[in-house]
Amino acid sequence: MPFSINCHNKTTREINRLIREEIAAGEREIRMLHPEARHNLGVALLQPVHLIFEGSVGYYCAGMIDGATIEIRGSAGWGTAESMLNGMVIIDGNAGSGVAASIRGGMVVVRGDAAARAGVSMKGGTLLIGGNCGYMAGFMMQKGKIVVCGDAGEALADSMYEGVLFVGGKIASLGNDTVIEEPSTEDLSWLQDLLHQYNLSSPNSFKKVVSGKKLWNFDRKELEVWKAAL
Repeated sequence: MPFSINCHNKTTREINRLIREEIAAGEREIRMLHPEARHNLGVALLQPVHLIFEGSVGYYCAGMIDGATIEIRGSAGWGTAESMLNGMVIIDGNAGSGVAASIRGGMVVVRGDAAARAGVSMKGGTLLIGGNCGYMAGFMMQKGKIVVCGDAGEALADSMYEGVLFVGGKIASLGNDTVIEEPSTEDLSWLQDLLHQYNLSSPNSFKKVVSGKKLWNFDRKELEVWKAAL
């Protein structure tokens, strides 16, 4: 049986201290009981520990981790897994704004819906959303992949530099300097394998969204394009 920490009646500082103490003592799988939607839990973990939150968490859970695997058996507030270097975060429910913002590697899975600004400024890694996502997902994305099985909100991938997004449902509107391409055979094979791995239903088809690359270099002739983007 995994070691357990009861979060009830403990402060965030106490909970995170206990997590670090148990990791230092050699524990590699820890169940977090009664997290009660507290904020900033399980942050800056730099060891390959498996942390299981038995319930919903607040904002900025699992931020700045490098190598940990964190399961959230509930929903999560905004900023979950922000600035993750490597590892895995799985959210069984929904995610608040800014999930997987600025991640550099690893895997973030949201089985439900994600709110606004999912995957903004991603610099690597993969964000998989089983449901819908809100506006400005992938804003200023620099690298990595975002997969949305449902619908995507307005200004999708606005001002993205590199990276790729796949959307299985409707796109409310594209952001500045983004275009839709046909997914390749390799893309579709990768998507099927990914969805099968995390036991998510596959949409009938996917749209592929990439950078139009017009904003990569400033040209005075395109000043109006830059004004619209900024």
